[in-house]
Amino acid sequence: MAKIIGSSLPNIPWQDRPEGCSDAVWRYSMNPIVPRNAVPCANSIFNSAVVPFEGEFAGVFRVDDKRREMRIHSAHSKDGIHWNIDPEPFNLLNPQAEEVGGFVYGYDPRCCKIGDEWVVTWCNWYHGPTIGVATTTDFKTYFQKENAFLPFNRNGVMFPEKINGNYAMLSRPSDNGHTPFGDIYYSESPDLCYWGKHRYVMGTKGGWQSTKIGAGPIPIKTDEGWLLFYHGVLTSCNGFVYSFGACLLDLDKPWKVIYRTEPYLLSPQMPYEQIGDVPNVAFPCAALTDADTGRIAIYYGGADTVICMAFTKVDEVVDFIKKNSKV
Repeated sequence: MAKIIGSSLPNIPWQDRPEGCSDAVWRYSMNPIVPRNAVPCANSIFNSAVVPFEGEFAGVFRVDDKRREMRIHSAHSKDGIHWNIDPEPFNLLNPQAEEVGGFVYGYDPRCCKIGDEWVVTWCNWYHGPTIGVATTTDFKTYFQKENAFLPFNRNGVMFPEKINGNYAMLSRPSDNGHTPFGDIYYSESPDLCYWGKHRYVMGTKGGWQSTKIGAGPIPIKTDEGWLLFYHGVLTSCNGFVYSFGACLLDLDKPWKVIYRTEPYLLSPQMPYEQIGDVPNVAFPCAALTDADTGRIAIYYGGADTVICMAFTKVDEVVDFIKKNSKV
């Protein structure tokens, strides 16, 4: 049985699998947990990061405002389900602003703790989409680093510990539009500034992941490898359809794929995933884990409009990946 290598989280939000459900991943019955208008300025709130923080939970949320500008807001919660979102965008201090310009847009953040600080990544404008990087210790003030890569790039997802003594990140090189292609790559950095040792991880497959793929939540360390949930996109006659699956990556060489789901784990089938600003989207961005019980709570965006939750257990999802794998 697979086990999570990590900390206990006894207050992880959780709901048991519903009676009669045999899926490896199941939805929270009260979805969505964050509506599109949870703060007055919001047009939509989705694709957001969540982490344990001081016995409760902190979030770095994507909030598209009523100008349809893409902004990032801090959020806090006692239970990981009910959220208080700051009404103003996050306080981002950028000492390089004169060189690289100020904040233009930011979306789809991820977050993890490395050492004594939390590292936040997001899709950041710098003459096109690239990967912004910042650190925080209190989710009140964020200190921006250099952009990780040149444009165009999206889905920058850090590993929660150093690999081979270096910071490590997954990303998805893209274009300046809606990107009808995309594979996942791995990079390392000694200092969160200079990135190299780039490695190819994996590309598209058939069906639900035939157009493009991208890393989702922060990889989860298990005794069988890094558990990575990732989104995959199918191009239908009605546009893109975003589902998500999972894979296992080698612990020491995370660019090597050990197992990878051929079927999806969750696809947009509920109204809050099918109806919204962008129909037919289930986009995972965060996951909480409890090493003691193996529980995993997944946060995902529904239809680019709301935040939803789903649940699984590490032994069950790893077993599903291994039994339904096509690398």
